[in-house]
Amino acid sequence: MIIGAFLFSIAGDWFLSNMHGDTLMFSKGIALFFLAHLGYLAFAVSNGQIKWKFISILLGTFLVFFFLLLYPSIIDKVLMLATLIYLLVSCLSLGASVGIKGDILVKWTFAFGIFLILFSDTIISLTEFMGYNMLIFLILPTYYLAHISITYALIRRAGLERK
Repeated sequence: MIIGAFLFSIAGDWFLSNMHGDTLMFSKGIALFFLAHLGYLAFAVSNGQIKWKFISILLGTFLVFFFLLLYPSIIDKVLMLATLIYLLVSCLSLGASVGIKGDILVKWTFAFGIFLILFSDTIISLTEFMGYNMLIFLILPTYYLAHISITYALIRRAGLERK
């Protein structure tokens, strides 16, 4: 599940790196990141339970962010819909990761990784849709650290299963 998620993330990165202002390329990148989140979500759900109260609060916060800040700035309707759907699956992934059972370090390093993806994506949305570039320097470090954190969680989980 996670290897597939990483592959979709790599493909999504390619689309975003090569979009050059093309909103369709941006939408395709978002669609691939959506598929990546489905992999993260599947892993989390198969190892725990979804924390609906947490998701409700998180999603409520991000929907306010979306409708007050992003929605007025997104002209392309396909891109707007892709962004909204991606926001929903991102919040669901984080909520499911918080519900992982078992080893506490696996749970929190995985959840931290998903949080960092959401954080990085929030900065990207502020940059791309609102022209807010003050935090752009945080995008790649948080994105890379997210994948390192997720990978660590998987390696630790695999090591615990072997014992």
